[in-house]
Amino acid sequence: MKIYSKNGDKGKTSLIGGEIVSKHDLRVDAYGTIDELNSFLGIIKDYSNEKDINEVLFKIQLKLFTIGSILAQFETKEENQPEKLQISAEDTIFIESQIDKIQKELPVLNKFIIPGGDKLVSFCHVSRAVCRRAERKITKLSEFTEVNENILTYINRLSDFLFVLARYYTIILDIEESYW
Repeated sequence: MKIYSKNGDKGKTSLIGGEIVSKHDLRVDAYGTIDELNSFLGIIKDYSNEKDINEVLFKIQLKLFTIGSILAQFETKEENQPEKLQISAEDTIFIESQIDKIQKELPVLNKFIIPGGDKLVSFCHVSRAVCRRAERKITKLSEFTEVNENILTYINRLSDFLFVLARYYTIILDIEESYW
């Protein structure tokens, strides 16, 4: 199979199911932002030596592929989807459990953090910002079509996870946080 099809040369792409849309279609923008986020999580894993965290990040990456696949469908009938293509409340509970676990290691925060201090910390903050952008794209999409509410909850919680992860790395890397 060739990597290029030339079908997108005129600014169009096809969704899962064959529907042809513009490459700047809100749905394409949403799942493209999820793809961007997934790529940044790969960078975090590449810089991290924390085996447990990397396993969590890999699980999140799998869920982001699921979310991207769901968003890439013109019409989603969740009851007809295989389990691999479903996002549930349990997925968000998993993220929350990881936030709670990490937050136990962090000092209380009562100021705004200025991102930076180490590449790994900065990549966590960039990922958090991309995650927030994905959330904005998905909420906009939800104004025009039905979007599984578990996706919105998951993405919202994921940005919280990435924030505490950045803080966690400042602790284990012995980096001083900068405040506004």
